[in-house]
Amino acid sequence: MTGNIGSSSSPSESPYRSPFGSTITGTGSAFPKNSVSNEALCERLGKLGLEELPGFGPQWIEERTGIRSRGLSTPGDEADFNSSLGWQASLRALEMAGKTALDIDAIFYATCTPDTIIPSTACWLQKKLGAKNAFAFDLNAACSGFVFALSTADQFIKSGQVKTALVVGADVLSAFTNWEDRKSCIVFADGAGAAIVERTPANARNRILASHLKSDGEAWDLFQIRAGGSNQEVTEEMHSARLDKMQMKGTEIFKAAVKTMATFAAQTLESHGLAESDIDWIVPHQANLRLMEAVARRLGASSEKFLVNIDRVGNTSAATVPTVLDEAVRSGKIKPGQLLLMDVFGAGLTYGTLLLRWGPATTELTGESRT
Repeated sequence: MTGNIGSSSSPSESPYRSPFGSTITGTGSAFPKNSVSNEALCERLGKLGLEELPGFGPQWIEERTGIRSRGLSTPGDEADFNSSLGWQASLRALEMAGKTALDIDAIFYATCTPDTIIPSTACWLQKKLGAKNAFAFDLNAACSGFVFALSTADQFIKSGQVKTALVVGADVLSAFTNWEDRKSCIVFADGAGAAIVERTPANARNRILASHLKSDGEAWDLFQIRAGGSNQEVTEEMHSARLDKMQMKGTEIFKAAVKTMATFAAQTLESHGLAESDIDWIVPHQANLRLMEAVARRLGASSEKFLVNIDRVGNTSAATVPTVLDEAVRSGKIKPGQLLLMDVFGAGLTYGTLLLRWGPATTELTGESRT
């Protein structure tokens, strides 16, 4: 490796040197039972009587997004509720980590599509798990949510307040999708991913090494749901105009995401004395396969380093990073000791990166931590 992460500062670090670090010891994921192919989606949209879009069809969707199928929740089916998907993913993560719900000290739940406004989806999950020893709250950073929540868990663990945390990224985007907008509805999907994060010695080799988080509220209007908040109730007029559904400026979002994800990833590597070649796997937000390919080109990285599952499950917002991570861990693609870079972008705008060396904290270093 070319760098020394332990000697670098990052926005997530303070002058206080904690004796603790944190590492991911278990992952899990869950998707709705209903997997919808491009063919089935086109058939469904064809029944809406929408104005013809030249060339629109299964191949058109795949060429523009890389998606062939996606999981869509069944409205009213409790098994497909946000918290239910989060519960399933959490059970799998707990099993991998060899933990029970009673071991959890904190639940950090990243979502922008909660079961209810009050109480939080984190509290619904706490009830379903029986995690009575944990405090729990939601965090909304849209598609960047899981990395924001994982960084939050890392900081709580370093503070000494938490020993074992459950971090969940879950969204049911289909509930807020405008199905009359064929250029956006073809992308969105539902799912949940979870990770168990445990305390390690600060000098453990395998651990979360650094996180960098940023927001840009000036670009709030690139992706929004205008109605449904406290400043704009959902009236019949608002519903008819689909203002209670997701509205996305697709071209602007695509350009902003490519530029931001590539630039911020490069800055993160540079700030820690690392080169792209030092990274074993890039774990990106699964917004659009074409977008990820553009980020890879701009970053000068091989697309083979990018973990991908959007082709089979669609864009699941806060669930994209933990689900593709879980898939790669369970398949054996990710191996202990490998260096991972999470790279995310979401509405807000929000974006961030997180560096971690994968695996249990079995190897400790003396003196300064390093890669």
